Amino acid sequence: MSEELLVTARSNALIDPSLHIWTWEVAMYLFMGGLTAGIMIFSALMIVRNKGHVAPFAAARLSLLAPIVLSLGMTTLFLDLEHKLFVYRFYTSFQITSPMSWGAWILIVVYPISVLQILSTIRTGYSSLASYIDRLTIGRVVVDWCERNRTEIAFAVIPFAVALGIYTGILLSAFGARPFWNSGVLGLLFLVSGMSTAAALVVLLARQSSERDLFTRIDLVLIFAEIALVVLSLISLASGSGQHIDALQSVMGGSYTLSFWVLFVGIGLLIPMVLELLELSGVSKSLAMLAPVLVLVGGYALRQVVIDAGQESTWTSYSTQYSAELLQRLPQPD
Repeated sequence: MSEELLVTARSNALIDPSLHIWTWEVAMYLFMGGLTAGIMIFSALMIVRNKGHVAPFAAARLSLLAPIVLSLGMTTLFLDLEHKLFVYRFYTSFQITSPMSWGAWILIVVYPISVLQILSTIRTGYSSLASYIDRLTIGRVVVDWCERNRTEIAFAVIPFAVALGIYTGILLSAFGARPFWNSGVLGLLFLVSGMSTAAALVVLLARQSSERDLFTRIDLVLIFAEIALVVLSLISLASGSGQHIDALQSVMGGSYTLSFWVLFVGIGLLIPMVLELLELSGVSKSLAMLAPVLVLVGGYALRQVVIDAGQESTWTSYSTQYSAELLQRLPQPD
């Protein structure tokens, strides 16, 4: 009698024979989440620093975009969910070691506090909309309270907005099985990138030239900071284990080199940096509106490249652990 031993490490329909990966929906969610964080931070900072006269759009009107942008991002995330009806389970417990659990509960706080932020400036920023709210007694009372506590609300907004921006990076870096994501810099990089895209949005939407100049300067500083963080992230991978070095190769000659260096670094960082420097120096104003558009493109490109390259990186060769032939020879259940 002959005896055969069949061994296979896994049999998972979403992994074998090919990996079921995150696609543009998750990248868009991370982009929108970072943008929302930046919107809330700048809106709050303009109030805390009493800069309403210098930046009227950011101080009084920008905050309305926060729940709108975040809701669009949450919609794309919902589209990615395999079991959409089970989304409520995120809120049946709080797992202190789970970044996803932290993110779910941060979002629960961000929505109501962003509404308070809007109401604190709605009469200044959106007087016609405020008139409808004031027709209701309770609406008028709530808006009055928000206006009286405008600064306190702004102070409360900042830590939760920062947490939202950092969480979008921590969500990825906590996945230990993906070497490309294993960087302590990723959370800060996503936060700075989100603030940069929010500053670019203000430049696009603000009407007052002094406000556009202010946020162009802010965005320029953030771009320099973002470049520094990208360099640190690459150095971190290059000085890591063999798997980290292999993961780095995906953007240093591998399949994501072009999208990383051209779409993100070139179009999303370096070209806007040059255009903003030229604008602030007075050399060229003709391409002033191109820079913030490119910053927004670069912000999304960063998330997409990081997600794609991270999912390709691994600690082991999955192809050697799966054999369709072996699985076919296993006894089938009756």
